[in-house]
Amino acid sequence: MFESPGASHSPHLRKLGNRAVVSDLGISDPANSVQEGYVFPLVLGEMKGASLPLPSAVIMPSPILLWRFKVMLFFLWGFICCKIGWNSVMRMSADLRDLFLYEAFLYYNPLLLVTMIFWLWGVSLWVFSQGSVNYAKIFDLDQNHLTHKDIWKCSVWMTIIVPTSMTAYLYLYSHGEVSLAASQPV
Repeated sequence: MFESPGASHSPHLRKLGNRAVVSDLGISDPANSVQEGYVFPLVLGEMKGASLPLPSAVIMPSPILLWRFKVMLFFLWGFICCKIGWNSVMRMSADLRDLFLYEAFLYYNPLLLVTMIFWLWGVSLWVFSQGSVNYAKIFDLDQNHLTHKDIWKCSVWMTIIVPTSMTAYLYLYSHGEVSLAASQPV
């Protein structure tokens, strides 16, 4: 149905997109029958001169590079939130700005405090683990308790969500969408 009229009906030849692909099963004797499940596709015209394609290793970036990329994205996110927040506050008149900042402080003070408490909880669990203190035994916890890494993951997400909501509140309130801004802290 999908084949061209001049296509070969070889079991080792199939179409991939617009290019013909040959798969080399690599089975010449029964001793190599373990490798039956592995098929190495060869795209015709791309690998001239190579008899067998070499299995390529998956190229993964290093963990340090990924960590640096995450930190760069975090700082970029922080800069964008600060820029939007600053522009939103400076858009208002001076007398309205004080009332507005007081309201934002009232709405977001508890959320920021809870986020800070999560960070400090992770720090205290990290100190326990660095000092080889078995806090699970001290506090009578089972072995399924959260580690400092789990708490820090929650803290990072809370650190992202709370200031983003605060930035959205600042932006919506300064642009006249007061009812939408009031729903942000919730």
